[in-house]
Amino acid sequence: MDVFLQQVINGLVMGSMYALVALGYTMVYGIINLINFAHGEVLMVGALTSWSAIGMMQGAMPWAPGWLILILATLIACVVAVALNFTIEKVAYRPLRNSPKLAPLITAIGMSILLQTLAMIIWKPNYKAYPTLLPSTPINVAGAVITPTQIMILGVTAVSLAVLMWLVNYTRLGRAMRATAENPRVAGLMGVKPDMVISATFVIGAILAAIAGVMYASNYGTAQHAMGFLPGLKAFTAAVFGGIGNLSGAVVGGILLGLIEAIGSGYIGQLTGGVLGSHYTDIFAFIVLIIVLTLRPSGLMGERVADRA
Repeated sequence: MDVFLQQVINGLVMGSMYALVALGYTMVYGIINLINFAHGEVLMVGALTSWSAIGMMQGAMPWAPGWLILILATLIACVVAVALNFTIEKVAYRPLRNSPKLAPLITAIGMSILLQTLAMIIWKPNYKAYPTLLPSTPINVAGAVITPTQIMILGVTAVSLAVLMWLVNYTRLGRAMRATAENPRVAGLMGVKPDMVISATFVIGAILAAIAGVMYASNYGTAQHAMGFLPGLKAFTAAVFGGIGNLSGAVVGGILLGLIEAIGSGYIGQLTGGVLGSHYTDIFAFIVLIIVLTLRPSGLMGERVADRA
């Protein structure tokens, strides 16, 4: 039972990060029907930016506590990610908005490769040890263990999701986003500026991806130029799993996918004597994607226009 509980904790931590990134995918798709495959690279840029910022702040402010440095580094990463995603939308996607669907898709894949290459040039291709800024003493919970970093991940994710849901459902920008998602032309006639709303959507997605990147690097203790590809792909799987275009579905899909991966690689791996262990973690995510697309292409929660952002 303690093994199962441990894998549930691991799954919730991983699923929280998937949910943050999946929200970026589903928000953009909900408004302009585009799968932004460069979104995983925004996560990567956020993680590497925070790594650089932490190194500079540790040298300039040796007296500063770790939690303060982590918060400041996350804010810097968010600013850089926002500037990057805003530029990507304006330069790469906006000129192709009325083009055939294949053109923006190819552009998104090309942008992903370009960002990976630029990151490799700027930060070099070697793996970088991500500093441990929070206490590392694990906390025992009914036979399972959870670290302060993992508690921070769960807390930050819960707060971020709550703020996003409030923003989308109860603010003027959220109403404009929902109106643009339903019909951009009619929304424009009602005084909404679709271009501004789309840019705001990319900005919000960038902030969530940057936060996820910092948490991902903090949890695994490493960062490098290709780290965003697989989490981005799995977050896309989570968005499809929950129902692409549905905010609640992205959250549910991300958390369920994290749980399926963790239990599949740990609990089932133990039952099979290591035959299906941690080396096969990625199999479970894509098995889920195949099953969902086969049996329920609209996802677990479908696509509800009223919740789209």
